[in-house]
Amino acid sequence: MKKAPYAVVLVMLALFGLAACGRKEITALDRKKAAAAASEGQFAVNLRDYTRAEGLYAQATELCPDAPEYWVALGVARKHLNNTSGAKKAYGEAVEAYDAAYKKDKTQPEVLLQKAYVLALLGKIDDARSTLEKAQKNHPDNRNIRMFIESKQLDRLLNAPSFKELAI
Repeated sequence: MKKAPYAVVLVMLALFGLAACGRKEITALDRKKAAAAASEGQFAVNLRDYTRAEGLYAQATELCPDAPEYWVALGVARKHLNNTSGAKKAYGEAVEAYDAAYKKDKTQPEVLLQKAYVLALLGKIDDARSTLEKAQKNHPDNRNIRMFIESKQLDRLLNAPSFKELAI
């Protein structure tokens, strides 16, 4: 009977240790496998085989959850399958991945343009606009951001039928 408290403590320590580990490190092999799956997914999209594409993009996001482009592609595939809630979840993960990518390397302001695009896909237009304002404020010399904002690309995007087809 005296062994039970020790077992409980041991189990609790093991659980805390696992929680502290978080996600496993993404290896170079994981990245290569994810890239291969995403490439195959793109081929499936070209064939309009969205079911196959969705599975391949899900595999890519599982291998590399920090790659926002895989999340966006997964959302697009799910939207084509009329899985709106799944697309919304994937687009949300893409936003988080873009945030993490920008935090990691603030010298890549184009990430903010991509984030704004995904926010617009989610129907969060005000958030997309504020992201663009933040990008312009933090990177006033960036030509791509300036041109995107000055030419009102977000408004054009919102009115494009192809965009509306993918938006939530």
